[in-house]
Amino acid sequence: MKRTATFYLLTIALVGMGIFTVLHLGATLPAPQAASELLHSSAQKVKPADASVSASMLAGLQENLNEPLSHLFVQLLVIIAASRLTGTLFARFGQPSVVGEMAAGILLGPSLFGMLAPDAFQFVFPPTSLGVLKMLSQIGVCLFMFVVGMELDVGHVRKKADVAVVVSHASIVLPYFLGVVLAYFLYSHLAQPGASFMAFALFMGISMSITAFPVLARILQERGLTKTFLGSTAITCAAVDDVTAWSILAFVVAIARATSMAASALNLLLVAVFIALMIWGVRLALPHLIGKATLERDEPTKGALATVICVVVAAALTTEIIGIHALFGAFLAGAIMPEIGGFRHKLSVRVENFSSVLLLPLFFAFTGLRTQVGLLNDVQGWLLCAGIIAVATVGKLGGSAIAARWSGMSWSESLQLGALMNTRGLMELIALNIGYDMGILSPRIFTMLVIMALVTTMLTGPLLTLFGSKQAVLDDSHSPAAA
Repeated sequence: MKRTATFYLLTIALVGMGIFTVLHLGATLPAPQAASELLHSSAQKVKPADASVSASMLAGLQENLNEPLSHLFVQLLVIIAASRLTGTLFARFGQPSVVGEMAAGILLGPSLFGMLAPDAFQFVFPPTSLGVLKMLSQIGVCLFMFVVGMELDVGHVRKKADVAVVVSHASIVLPYFLGVVLAYFLYSHLAQPGASFMAFALFMGISMSITAFPVLARILQERGLTKTFLGSTAITCAAVDDVTAWSILAFVVAIARATSMAASALNLLLVAVFIALMIWGVRLALPHLIGKATLERDEPTKGALATVICVVVAAALTTEIIGIHALFGAFLAGAIMPEIGGFRHKLSVRVENFSSVLLLPLFFAFTGLRTQVGLLNDVQGWLLCAGIIAVATVGKLGGSAIAARWSGMSWSESLQLGALMNTRGLMELIALNIGYDMGILSPRIFTMLVIMALVTTMLTGPLLTLFGSKQAVLDDSHSPAAA
């Protein structure tokens, strides 16, 4: 032990003396001219000759804080903390926590934070930092869509295919039509300059007809309705709605981005080829590539996770290159994941926790930075916003309820199903951001549609309770005791 300690101390001493000697000798070397001038100018900026030690330290800390990585960490702290607090607060009032997280994004934007503390807002969210924030939020959305794809239960859909297809397609067709009609009256005043009427109308239709499958599933779970007839029907209808609406959106994006009819037809052909390759190629090859034994393990191996990540990234990259947005590839990659040994569930738990806590709040915040409630600065603006909310609710809730009643459900159950299908949530924000990025939606109509998404999602719980209480009253009135 003594010999080891002696050797250790001697080594440290000799190395330390060597470093000190080299540094001492190096201090006498002539400095390169350009570097010397740069160092001098830097010193003049950061540490003036008459500055105190404390002032110099503060200047150094300020400089480090202004580094891009430091700014990103500040943004992460602010966004995650605000999302958690607002999500918890909304949950106490009976709303899904994701609604609170959506609201937190708007509150962190210019609508509140930027208005109350403009200097602090500019410090936390300087324009130069928004590029990194956008990229991270897009990764979060792609991971979220991958999880949504894995939650799609095709077998469950087949069992209730007759009701699901009728209700879900009615809940898309009617609001889509109303959205296109609404676009006719709003195009000249609210579309982004340069956007064609076709692109604007198609996106207005999409914004009216989307259902947020994950939020709907969470509401059913919190209310203990998942295993009921209403719950299973709603889950199935929402799954069909999701696939249909996102397929329509993919085609809309392909058409809107194309420069001609020929280019549009080529994009649609490439989309069809990609879907066919994923379903009949990658889906069948994945179990053999990963291995049955690996799929049935309690925890996915690093090799399996690497394979899955490669599939997701490749699919997202392909759809981005085709021109229909990376999230469609991520969604389809989730839908084709193997189900052997509960592999989807094991993947979903890991990916969802990471994306929902860290990356999705960044997407909400980035959406909030684009949402400027101050643009609705007159009575006409708020009336238009209220009209959009009314049209969206009537189209989605009404279309779903009428189709459900036609399929044999009672009016109360039909209205409850309509209220659930009227949930838009995060899925709506994703579609709106695509339209904004493509230069189709102006900031003013974008803000109105974000408010519509938030309000219709918040209405789901109260409407579900209202229509459910009517069912309870009817049941009591027809009971033997009442008779």
